Amino acid sequence: MTDKEAQEILDKIVAQVFGYKNPFTLDQFRQKYAFDLRLPVEVNDSTTGESTWAISSNPSKFITMDNIMQKPEFMIPAEPLNTLEDIIAAWQKTNLTTTERALESINIAKSDSVYSSQNVYYSQDVLDSKNMLFCSTAVRSEYSACIQRSQGQVYSIRVDDSNNCSNSFEVNWSKNISNSLFIQDCYDLADCMFCSHIGGKQYCIANMQFEEAEYKRLRDIVVRWILAG
Repeated sequence: MTDKEAQEILDKIVAQVFGYKNPFTLDQFRQKYAFDLRLPVEVNDSTTGESTWAISSNPSKFITMDNIMQKPEFMIPAEPLNTLEDIIAAWQKTNLTTTERALESINIAKSDSVYSSQNVYYSQDVLDSKNMLFCSTAVRSEYSACIQRSQGQVYSIRVDDSNNCSNSFEVNWSKNISNSLFIQDCYDLADCMFCSHIGGKQYCIANMQFEEAEYKRLRDIVVRWILAG
């Protein structure tokens, strides 16, 4: 996936969630909304020196999955081993951590540990998803950004530890949320903002019930504030 393709996906997500044209570049969006997510880090392939992406930078040596696939054999000639130091030194010659791991996936960039997915950018631990940006542990989701430890998201941004959210922003520990903003520990909400510990409601703000017209008026104020940068 190219940066241009990722930007097009981001523009589509922001327009769907907020109803306004996306004002952010990829870098601006990542810095503003993915600052606290665990995302892949840039490292170098120890065999070629090329830039690559890994879940962790703790290992000291790396090799891309593509470069591993090109090597017909990883066995090396036997050499004398007399001490533990000899064994460790020999092990370090082949102990390379695989990066940019992607199985049954297409159009993946700057990502690691991606399975059965497509169009994934700067993410890790993504399964059965498509059109995902800046995500960490996302399952069966699409057109979403800054998702972590969640599944079933569609057109959502900054969703943590939640299931089945759509057209929503900043949702935590919740389920079945749609068209909502800033939701904590809730279920079965539609068109709500700044709500916590409630369920089965619509047009609520800070756990207070409003008429549809007033809710939409106040929502527009909040969305403009979110996108103001």
